[in-house]
Amino acid sequence: MTSDVPLLSIADLHAGYDGVDVLHAVSLSMAAGEFVCVIGANTAGKSTLLRTVSGLVSARGSIRFEGQELVGRPAHRIPGLGIAHVPEGRHVFPDMSVDENVMLGAFSVRDAADLGRRREHVLEMFPRLRERLGQAAGTLSGGEQQMVAIGRALMLAPRLLLLDEPSHGLAPKVVDELHDTFLAISRSGTGILLVEQNTALALSVASRGYVLESGRIVLEGTSAELSGNDAVRSAYLGL
Repeated sequence: MTSDVPLLSIADLHAGYDGVDVLHAVSLSMAAGEFVCVIGANTAGKSTLLRTVSGLVSARGSIRFEGQELVGRPAHRIPGLGIAHVPEGRHVFPDMSVDENVMLGAFSVRDAADLGRRREHVLEMFPRLRERLGQAAGTLSGGEQQMVAIGRALMLAPRLLLLDEPSHGLAPKVVDELHDTFLAISRSGTGILLVEQNTALALSVASRGYVLESGRIVLEGTSAELSGNDAVRSAYLGL
């Protein structure tokens, strides 16, 4: 891969369910290590966008990751390319321990030393999980379960992390902690595509963003530009 190839490039993307498109001619791109957000209302198609990148929704158009076409590629092949997806709702395995949940993210790692390094990186990122490694994941708070879900994704050592509504249903204090964690992940060189209904959070952590309305990109710009846009301020920031 050369430096001028985008990490992710989506062009004229149409996708949906049961023959009905939810996304209409969506195009966006992001560079390696970039932190980009997609904001919009509940029914805008934000989650569908991430699910399409992950191969979970059939699509027409183009999704290229580091120059490789993803459209038509089986979903189970996507993580191995370096893409990790944390879906909305956390989805931990409740009866398994925190440690077991986290380690599931490294299903493809065969080198024991590398496995240990990745696990330690996750525990440094989320110190609270170190204290709860033997605890059943289903007994954790919502915020702690979100940490498990993100930690599991990081075990893949992804070059692109897809985050779907990670702050949903969490207390403000936990949201602030996640804010700091996302920035740390981004600074480590991992590209992040964040889907958030919490527009203020999204624009405070991402460097650039897109506004999705009814399955179409209607606006894009830096986070500062979007935060200062009157339409965004009125529709999504309550200002």
